[in-house]
Amino acid sequence: MAPDPAEEPHRVVCHLDALLAEREMTLTDLAARVGVTVVNLSILKNNRARAIRFSTLTRICEALDCLPGDLFTVTPAPDR
Repeated sequence: MAPDPAEEPHRVVCHLDALLAEREMTLTDLAARVGVTVVNLSILKNNRARAIRFSTLTRICEALDCLPGDLFTVTPAPDR
């Protein structure tokens, strides 16, 4: 029986910490600029988010002056 994809951990890694540090910006500053809660950004920053709306992603990228590929990377799939 094949494993359920919903049970597998995602391989998308968020680099929000590094981008915030480079820009000398706090999570609270970003939350105010983007219009989302600090809690939601913290979930994203700590790689616990399961999804992100394109509108939120767009606002984060605008606030950080970055591209989605700067914010997220995908780790290689494990060998099976």
